[in-house]
Amino acid sequence: MTAGAALKQRAISAMVRQFHHPRGIAGRMAGWIMAHRTSNRQRNSWAVSLLEVRPTDRVLEIGFGPGLAIAELALRATQGHVYGIDHSEVMVQQAGRRNAAAIRAHRVHLAHASVDELPSFDEPLDAVLAVNSVGFWPDPVERLRRLRDLLRPAGRIALVSQPRCPGATRATTARAAQELQDLLAEAGFTEIQAETLDLDPPVACVLAGNPTDGTGRPDQP
Repeated sequence: MTAGAALKQRAISAMVRQFHHPRGIAGRMAGWIMAHRTSNRQRNSWAVSLLEVRPTDRVLEIGFGPGLAIAELALRATQGHVYGIDHSEVMVQQAGRRNAAAIRAHRVHLAHASVDELPSFDEPLDAVLAVNSVGFWPDPVERLRRLRDLLRPAGRIALVSQPRCPGATRATTARAAQELQDLLAEAGFTEIQAETLDLDPPVACVLAGNPTDGTGRPDQP
């Protein structure tokens, strides 16, 4: 590898890290890109629509980035509450500005936190959303079990993946969807199904429910 190619590769790696955990000036730029990329806006709006949020729902988004899906959720949970956690202070700031009116109305609450140290919630949640973040979670099955504990019986979860690796194809998305389905099943979720949005590369949204008997098994007649 030439010196120029090595420098380019390091620059690409540094930008990828910023999309994972935005920091400083470069992180603010990464947030701007995420907020204005057309595919990101389509992906988040589509995922929220699949979650079928009702007006009184209490919803949590993990890794909300610049707050696009938070805004969509707040438009639907008009009498409920939308919570969001993100491990990037830069994203908390950007999402806070984007959702300032709903925050002032006490309908949205954003916190600087990570999935392995979830804040407490006063009441059970109705729905959980995570977009392109599960792959970065430590011990994702254990994290999903904890989220299932926070959901009410019959609560819903949506895990979204749009692979961003070089050369990603429909097959890459299909593999990612299967991995998410396997994680959810191991964590005790049921009624697992996958939907696909035809972008480039395609987006997978895997939906699942919290069993109503609270055991990780479907209700028995």
